[in-house]
Amino acid sequence: MTGQISPPRWVTDILLAYDQVLSELLWFIVGFGIVYLVGQAVLSPLVSRIVRSRNRNNPTIATATKTYLRVIVIGFATLTGTIAAGYGRVLSESAVIIAAITFVLGIAGQQVFGSLISGMFLVADPDFNVGDWIEWPGGSGTIEAVDFRVTRVRTPDNETVSVPNTELTNNAIVRPYGRDRYRITEQIYVAYYEDSERALMELRQVASDHESILGDPAPNTRILELGENAITVQAEFWIEDPRHIDIQTVRSDFRRSVKHQFDEEGITLAPPSAQLLSGEVTVTDGTADSPVSNGSRE
Repeated sequence: MTGQISPPRWVTDILLAYDQVLSELLWFIVGFGIVYLVGQAVLSPLVSRIVRSRNRNNPTIATATKTYLRVIVIGFATLTGTIAAGYGRVLSESAVIIAAITFVLGIAGQQVFGSLISGMFLVADPDFNVGDWIEWPGGSGTIEAVDFRVTRVRTPDNETVSVPNTELTNNAIVRPYGRDRYRITEQIYVAYYEDSERALMELRQVASDHESILGDPAPNTRILELGENAITVQAEFWIEDPRHIDIQTVRSDFRRSVKHQFDEEGITLAPPSAQLLSGEVTVTDGTADSPVSNGSRE
């Protein structure tokens, strides 16, 4: 009878090691997958639906809740998978591993945690909402979403910019369009020899006749500055919710109307140059030393 040949011991050890690793990996995948699928399929939609129903006028909280729930579910699923793979006791008893994780999170995750906390403050701010137009030192645009690390903003050029949450919380944020109406100011330069009161009257009339400008409050005009070469007059008027109106178009239409109205009324918007010349120039047949011009310069 022929005896069976057993494999070498080192081969057996390798197979046993691989079997243990594959078993631990399988249990990790099972634990992670169950928690992640339940969280994404049941918990996240349920909580998002509740938050959305209680904050119908604040989409910021709804989008932020979905983002933070995803992070929480992934973290809990990873922890569950680690415990299912048999490493729960190692994580709880190994001071070296805990110290290493703390060190990594303290160094590499400092900026991430800062952005996360900043994002929570932005979400909790009642004056910071999705759909609002904001201005900060780095730019301006409409808020599209507040994510885990950044806030997505759509610029006037229809570009999407990802702004770190810390940049928004560490700088002043302006909401020029935070109410139902918005005031626009336009400055016009009028020549000194023109009637400034007449210019103010015509400027106010142009604003009153513009269809996009509100009649209440009524447009207002004033002399802003007596400059070196011109009188600066300013028109102040209000428009409706700027989120539904192109402000740049309103400004352009107003300026075109002012130019057309002032041209019809013969009002010079600004002096042709800093100095005006008057007089006449004559040419004679005299020598080079004889005068060739006669006039005056102001």
